[in-house]
Amino acid sequence: MVPKVSRNKARIVCPIFNESQYPYQGFGFKLGDPMALTYKLYPSRNWSLAADVGRSSSGLYHDYYKGLFKGYTQDTLTYLTHKVSSDWFVEGKVLHQWSAEKVSTGLMLYAGLGWQWRSTSLTYNYSHQIAPPGIEYGSFSTTRVTSGPVVILGFEYSYFTWPISAFIEVEMFTDTVTDPGYHRFQGGVGVRYVF
Repeated sequence: MVPKVSRNKARIVCPIFNESQYPYQGFGFKLGDPMALTYKLYPSRNWSLAADVGRSSSGLYHDYYKGLFKGYTQDTLTYLTHKVSSDWFVEGKVLHQWSAEKVSTGLMLYAGLGWQWRSTSLTYNYSHQIAPPGIEYGSFSTTRVTSGPVVILGFEYSYFTWPISAFIEVEMFTDTVTDPGYHRFQGGVGVRYVF
């Protein structure tokens, strides 16, 4: 015998992540550092694959990019300003998920590993002392392409009346190519439409 559920109760039951209907897919966006379009494949309840493509919040990296100036130039040049014309990233990750239903219905925690590729185009403005006492101004452009591993922690909530999931995640990126050993916390909040 099938239990009857009132229409009001049926409306609050999450329409996604039914155990018998995997795999699911999700597509949405993430706000934070970086801002991204995000795709997630849920082959099973405990494992997922995710890919993000977007733009880093370059304002958060201002001091870092300023500090890189000396690595590109001679000691006789003096840094004035810089401008970031593009700061793109692509990231792939494998996530292990587990239920946190005891805390809240529809809540999942996850942790995982991934790899991030970054491409940043910078223009630096500088001054240079010339003889007789005078100053010459100039600029140069460079593109930094780098990559490295990412460690991810987050949680995802999917107990809505629509087929969506909301998530918050924190990541630790480690540069292994251009600036080996450089670490940066990243993270954001987002929403995915699940189908």
